[in-house]
Amino acid sequence: MSASAEPAALIRRLGVADAEPYRAFRLAALRGTPSAFTSGYAEERAKPITDTIRRLAEAEHGPGVLLGAFGDDGALVGTAGLRVKQRSQERHKATLYGMAVAGPAGGRGIGGALVDRALAVAADDARLRQVLLTVSEGNEPALRLYTSRGFEVWGREPRAVLVDGRAVAKLHMVRLLPEPTG
Repeated sequence: MSASAEPAALIRRLGVADAEPYRAFRLAALRGTPSAFTSGYAEERAKPITDTIRRLAEAEHGPGVLLGAFGDDGALVGTAGLRVKQRSQERHKATLYGMAVAGPAGGRGIGGALVDRALAVAADDARLRQVLLTVSEGNEPALRLYTSRGFEVWGREPRAVLVDGRAVAKLHMVRLLPEPTG
């Protein structure tokens, strides 16, 4: 699906009211593709819902965003977050995180639409100059998606995460944003 095609989902900013579906979606993603995330299913499942509410409250009021994609039935089928660095000498950077699309919703352009929306949020923030992310080595669909959106690999971290005792490397990627004019 091309970057300009409309995905079969409504994409909007998640807020505190989305805590239950977001937590359920996140846990399903962590369980289904554990090597794609730095958080583990068991540790996240053990956290109280108040942690999810706090995370959503922070994202709800920016400067970053946590996006959700909702299918025709209203179910949450995808997420992507953009977290802006807060240290004074890093405020020009944001990190794309928590990117996931539910298996049955795959192949419909939802992932691309989520990344595009997060990049649009980044472009609207005059302070930001680049967006960073990590992707598990071997996750070719995600690597293709990010590359298609202008991200470039700048490094590889061997053994970045251990999933059930198996080492998984992470590729570090960056997308430079246009310099402000004027």
